[in-house]
Amino acid sequence: MIKQFLLVGLGGAIGSVLRYAGSLFHPAKSFPLNTLLINVIGSFIIGIVIGCSLKNETYSNWKLFLATGLCGGFTTFSAFSFENFLMIQEGKPLLSLIYIVGSVLFGITATWIGFKIIN
Repeated sequence: MIKQFLLVGLGGAIGSVLRYAGSLFHPAKSFPLNTLLINVIGSFIIGIVIGCSLKNETYSNWKLFLATGLCGGFTTFSAFSFENFLMIQEGKPLLSLIYIVGSVLFGITATWIGFKIIN
């Protein structure tokens, strides 16, 4: 049980650092492109990890480390929610809607592509 907690914690720490590093590339101005890209990349990685774990049950530790830990620390749904809240408060509901739809559609599509690459 301790091993699993350590795997998730280590993956989460790495994911959080990668998330921070990703936020430095293109500072958000009117549209949070970094958060969108990070969520799509994280969704793609989860698709690959889930695809591998379904093919081989020995990947359960990798699933904890990569999907729960790394992707959990890397993806940014709470930042996504806050950024949409800000856009709505700033009177930009259409931009917020574009961001929401883009995040959901591209995220799910990236998960599916990652899964299909493995299966």
